[in-house]
Amino acid sequence: MNGLIFDIQRSSLVDGDGVRTAVFFKGCNLRCKWCHNPEGIRGGAQILYYKSRCVSCGRCADVCPQGDGCILCGKCADVCPQNAKELCGRDYDTDSLLEIIERDRELYDATGGGVTFSGGECMLQLDFLEELLIECKKRGISTAVDTAGNVPFECFERVLPYVDTFLYDIKCINEELHREYTGSSNRLILENLDRLVEGGARVVVRVPVIGGFNDGDTEINEIFQFLKNKSIEKVEVLRYHNMGAHKCEGAGVPFCEFIAPTEEKIKEIEEIFKEI
Repeated sequence: MNGLIFDIQRSSLVDGDGVRTAVFFKGCNLRCKWCHNPEGIRGGAQILYYKSRCVSCGRCADVCPQGDGCILCGKCADVCPQNAKELCGRDYDTDSLLEIIERDRELYDATGGGVTFSGGECMLQLDFLEELLIECKKRGISTAVDTAGNVPFECFERVLPYVDTFLYDIKCINEELHREYTGSSNRLILENLDRLVEGGARVVVRVPVIGGFNDGDTEINEIFQFLKNKSIEKVEVLRYHNMGAHKCEGAGVPFCEFIAPTEEKIKEIEEIFKEI
């Protein structure tokens, strides 16, 4: 089986327990205004184009086999001296991806790490994800799924037996606020979290703290009230950064600047969630 992947990061220390290989699936059904992986939003492969880097050398046109109408071969990206074009999204089959994942088994075993499937939204390529999880489980590799939870719960039911940890995003509780900033209701997301926890899944909730969006006392308290008394492993507070800004140009996605909360604010919020 094949799937579309836009990045693979080995030796990650921020995508779950221990040292991990993070595999980023193409495609997302949310449109978060602060997205730091905008190149992962579109479901298909694409050529990222950075006009600010282009020097109009014409090499891309010289090697293009089509001339008019891109076929996503990536030859233009291969010859661009300024990296003004990049092919984003490559097909991997299960065996080739597993070969990459297995390269760091010794690190996984030594640190309690493993593989984390992320995105985009990895649950949108469910058949491919399920097959990878099954094969990882057979090989004794610890698995984590990083998800926004905006999929039918039947999707979770299919992968539950093979997932050791869910890294689950909760951005806000107010539905209208969530819709305004992500393009979607959060009702399904909150319902799915409840069902996951009630079903005994190991869940780490991640709360991205975005200045001017959810960093106020009201919204943080609502998230706390929603999460308290749930059997959640822990809550991780993620500080907003604008590292996705330069990628927005290439992906053709509007960039929205937000305020990065201070270290003091993050520590204050972390103390609140320690009570869960």
